[in-house]
Amino acid sequence: MYSEYYQASLAAVEAAREQNVAMEPARMTAEQKATLLATYHPDYKEHEFSTLQIGPNKGDKVPHELAEMLQAHSRITADDVDLNTPAYDVDVLVIGGGGAGTSAAIEAHEAGASVMIVTKLRMGDANTMMAEGGIQAADKPNDSPAIHFVDAFGGGHFAAKRDLLAKLVCDAPEAIQWLSNLGVEFDKEADGTMVTTHGGGTSRKRMHAAKDYSGAEIMRTLRDEVLNRQIPVVDFTSAIELILDENGKAAGAVLMNMETKELMVAKAKTVIIATGGAGRMHYQGFPTSNHYGATADGLVLGYRAGAKLLYAETLQYHPTGAAHPTQIFGALVTEKVRSLGAKLVNKNGEVFMHPLETRDVTAASIIRECSDRDNGLETASGVAVWLDTPMIDMIGGEGTIEKRIPAMMRMFMEYGIDIRKEPILVYPTLHYQNGGLDITPNGMTTNIENLFVAGEAVGGIHGKNRLMGNSLLDIIVFGRSAGIHAAEAAKNTTLGALTLDHIAAFEKEIAAAGIETDAVSPKLLPNYTKLKSI
Repeated sequence: MYSEYYQASLAAVEAAREQNVAMEPARMTAEQKATLLATYHPDYKEHEFSTLQIGPNKGDKVPHELAEMLQAHSRITADDVDLNTPAYDVDVLVIGGGGAGTSAAIEAHEAGASVMIVTKLRMGDANTMMAEGGIQAADKPNDSPAIHFVDAFGGGHFAAKRDLLAKLVCDAPEAIQWLSNLGVEFDKEADGTMVTTHGGGTSRKRMHAAKDYSGAEIMRTLRDEVLNRQIPVVDFTSAIELILDENGKAAGAVLMNMETKELMVAKAKTVIIATGGAGRMHYQGFPTSNHYGATADGLVLGYRAGAKLLYAETLQYHPTGAAHPTQIFGALVTEKVRSLGAKLVNKNGEVFMHPLETRDVTAASIIRECSDRDNGLETASGVAVWLDTPMIDMIGGEGTIEKRIPAMMRMFMEYGIDIRKEPILVYPTLHYQNGGLDITPNGMTTNIENLFVAGEAVGGIHGKNRLMGNSLLDIIVFGRSAGIHAAEAAKNTTLGALTLDHIAAFEKEIAAAGIETDAVSPKLLPNYTKLKSI
């Protein structure tokens, strides 16, 4: 399937494969990593960021594309809806139907609350569904939550909120048990012991997986549980503005039918934002591994209502996005491929880094190899390096690829590339929103009462970089926690009069700052045409 252009490079990779399999590349020093990131990682490119002029994070830097949405006009004015005639009235309103939202809804329902999920696509259309590699938990005899904490804290550049990270790692083993009891089919040995592997930046094998479609298996199970509990789900409907009460508490949301544009009011005693990530913003022009609806909606909704952001300037560029063929450009090539033994190799057949460095370091190394060192290969979409997948069967024995990463094998086989025999071309792809809304350990935002957040819309859990497997973990740990605490808060909440006064107040800030913009937000969907987005 590879053209003549690639043949000389493929020959060099094949000739060096046996030697490269046996090679144990040295890990970088802390100083080397810092220099590498500052020089090559997209988060460090100052010209790609804007300084916020208004809102609770005024003075902070965020990507240009996000700044435009955070400082845009609302899609509505307060006069567009009648807050006194809600279409829905529940204890807990969950905005988002991915892993975090469904986990939250299940636990809120279990606690006895009336709960509803609203999602702009369908339940399960989320980054959760697309996660491949696995979910971390320190539940083996040679591991502990303390070791998990140290790995994640260092991998996040020591910037994580300690209380959030402590909750993540301490609740992890029980999260695996909860999922298993719901019916998630994790990979197991013949005796029933769960199979675990390494991820980048981990000192122990604590990655639990379901082949290489772990997120899909988790989402299948959570979706079934929501349906079995008959929790109401409103599909193809977006939350476009939060509603507060006269005392400043979160009190619901204005919803918009994605097809008819009809506006509806959902009244709620507590609100959970679980809207996911931002990959479809295509920061700095990068491709993305994210699902179609990942446009940072939750950050916009929370920010305009007055919620603070944390680390919104940090994104994760997964080091191995598919770079060829064009049809799957940007699609995720799970880190599990490297966990199983594949190494990154340049056009000359040289291994240029340790395969299990943290994701930001790995991404920056690939960018360096393809730019200053001129050791990448041209593709129809840019440049790339090889990920030498045939190494996996050499190390693990014939059949390892087919057994452990069958979905990856099928994806490339569709385009005539047999990853058991040929390497694949990869380049970093926009993958994860490290930053988000600032929360306390119970999931509530730090400055808006009864507004909870879970999943990728949260900032601070992972610091400024996330380790593999900790995202599927955080949607479960913090999704469940948000559901439990939102239901508890709802029992003790009496709402005051509903209001959308924050919309007009934000408009005044825009005018006072002299911001001239035609943009409206949230964005809702990416625009891949010359037509205006909805």
